[in-house]
Amino acid sequence: MSKERASRRFYRMDSTHDLSGFLDRGHTAEQENRWNFEAAWEVANKVGGIYTVIRSKAYVSTEELGDQYCMIGPFKEQCARTEVEEAEFPLHNPLRTAVQSMRDQGYKVVTGTWLVDGNPQVILFDIGSASWKLDEYKQELWSSTNLGIPHLDIEANDAVIMGYLVCQFISEFRKAAESYSSQPPRILVHCHEWQAGVGIIALRTRHVDVATVFTTHATLLGRYLCAGKTDFYNNLDKFNVDEEAGKRQIYHRYCMERAAAHLCHVFTTVSDITGIEAKHLLKRDPDIITPNGLNVKKFSALHEFQNLHAVSKEKIHEFVRGHFYGHFDFDLDKTLYFFTAGRYEFGNKGADIFIEALARLNHYLKTSKPDVTIVAFMIFPARTNNFNVESLRGHAVTKSLRDTINTIQQDIGKRMYELCLSGRLPDAQDLLLKDDIIKIKRCLYALQRNGLPPITTHNVVDDWNDPILTAIRRCNLFNTVHDRVKIVFHPEFLSSTNPLFGLDYEEFVRGCHLGVFPSYYEPWGYTPAECTVMGIPSVTTNLSGFGCFMHDHIADPMSYGIYIVDRRFIDVEASVQQLAQYMFDFARLSRRQRIIQRNRTERLSDLLDWRNLGVYYRQARIKALTTVYPEFASQFSDENVGKFSYPRPFSEPPSPSSSRITTPAASVHGSDDEDEVDDEKELEELRQANGR
Repeated sequence: MSKERASRRFYRMDSTHDLSGFLDRGHTAEQENRWNFEAAWEVANKVGGIYTVIRSKAYVSTEELGDQYCMIGPFKEQCARTEVEEAEFPLHNPLRTAVQSMRDQGYKVVTGTWLVDGNPQVILFDIGSASWKLDEYKQELWSSTNLGIPHLDIEANDAVIMGYLVCQFISEFRKAAESYSSQPPRILVHCHEWQAGVGIIALRTRHVDVATVFTTHATLLGRYLCAGKTDFYNNLDKFNVDEEAGKRQIYHRYCMERAAAHLCHVFTTVSDITGIEAKHLLKRDPDIITPNGLNVKKFSALHEFQNLHAVSKEKIHEFVRGHFYGHFDFDLDKTLYFFTAGRYEFGNKGADIFIEALARLNHYLKTSKPDVTIVAFMIFPARTNNFNVESLRGHAVTKSLRDTINTIQQDIGKRMYELCLSGRLPDAQDLLLKDDIIKIKRCLYALQRNGLPPITTHNVVDDWNDPILTAIRRCNLFNTVHDRVKIVFHPEFLSSTNPLFGLDYEEFVRGCHLGVFPSYYEPWGYTPAECTVMGIPSVTTNLSGFGCFMHDHIADPMSYGIYIVDRRFIDVEASVQQLAQYMFDFARLSRRQRIIQRNRTERLSDLLDWRNLGVYYRQARIKALTTVYPEFASQFSDENVGKFSYPRPFSEPPSPSSSRITTPAASVHGSDDEDEVDDEKELEELRQANGR
């Protein structure tokens, strides 16, 4: 693809500044003696989704702030020994002075660089080394805030220790930094979630002169309320928050989170929907919304990600051939792969309405388009005993058939070669011998199966009470010959060592056609975001942060392969019908239309890149710094974050009435390769966009 065409691929209108103008590796920050510390329980400690946020954001943070940026977290040896390269800070550096001061007080402190993109500096505190100070910290917390922590809540106790260690370190660092430069130090401390929020409480109650930012990725009480199957969003303004937290025995944790939200100088959440939640549960509106991004690796040619889709799809084909052996009566060229994945939260992740919608989709396809088959994968880690014997057997017999045919092919090739050398034209009897026919028949008999293909790839513990399997039974989705929707429940995360798939998660996503994430409670939603940057269309909801973000920043999300299901303003039955209709509409697209839609979806990866979304975190830091250090206001007065806006694609008709028939005759196999690029309308669209 020409350089000119490549430059046209991505476009934004009415867009904001990105971070590219500020990525000076901390040169400006060093001159201003400005330091940024980011504290979180998930620094070099993989325990949840926030780990992905902090890890992926590290690159743009270090590119902007260089050695003036440092992450703080707990020392967890199992993770740290593989993810952290231990090293001391340079001599005559205030970080080294502060670390040594902490060690002199008896605390174990590990320093070095985190082995992720950007290699940020990290300081890890061994929580156990400060446990002897726990009672003192809890007494101070009670005296200053009337917040008591139960002795038996180990996680809350660790959060208290962590918070006060952060406060103590920042205090020591501030003393050391005063002699580091002629300029007084300007320090910002950014804490994520309630576990690190105690650091803000301690810094503010001890009156340490630093700017503070607190980010909640999901409120603690909100998680508990949604897990309890309450009508959460319709009752947000009616909850007695103190009573609800008390009933769930998390009142002290809730108070820690709420205190951090009110004591910080700038409070942020990751999405508008979480901001509404925080307003009612934490009683403070967020100052800034800081959406989550990803490190997007661009391909130099447009068709490369299409090629990756084709390669990964072929690997999924191999799994399907084995899993559905004996009932393999559908055409893989007319088979679409849908999937959903995440933590096993049946209601919160929308698995309930996904299964219901699949049942409706099954009916739609039977009645109107019987030649299309949908294989729906559900990837949720659950308790299992082992792999399902039928799944393993299917892959064994298909491998045996493939090996047998490969051997026969080689033998036939040799015989043809020998016969042709002798001047004879081979006939059928010379090529396929009786022994070969016997071997093929044995394989065919092995492929016969009495029962139906299994729903799950594993033996699930207490499968009769498993919510997904129960819902599948209720909807009669049993993978029969007549079903156009086939279900595969894979109750563990994917990895390349998996004997069934042999794919890691990224490869699997690339091979699928549609990601379906109809979540009820999803503060952001990395799964649809990951689909987007890989050029895979996805279904999300207006109750997920990602869905709200896309709705606000794209004129017509559906044209770009982002289907947003309404789960906020309509009832559940209407949401199920809408989801089923979206999936049915997608199933009716021709191969060429799907290629064009993937091209559009991949264009949105620019929108989700940290180089663009990181500007919101920068805005939060600036707001906090100018609050505490008013003399900074003049330096940052011209930095305003605008609005990202993707227009409707020009090749997309404004309404269905003016479009061509959406279900043209099936394309001939091979006529539209999966790595095909833009059609004429796509090129015209890009030309017009470039001329604006």
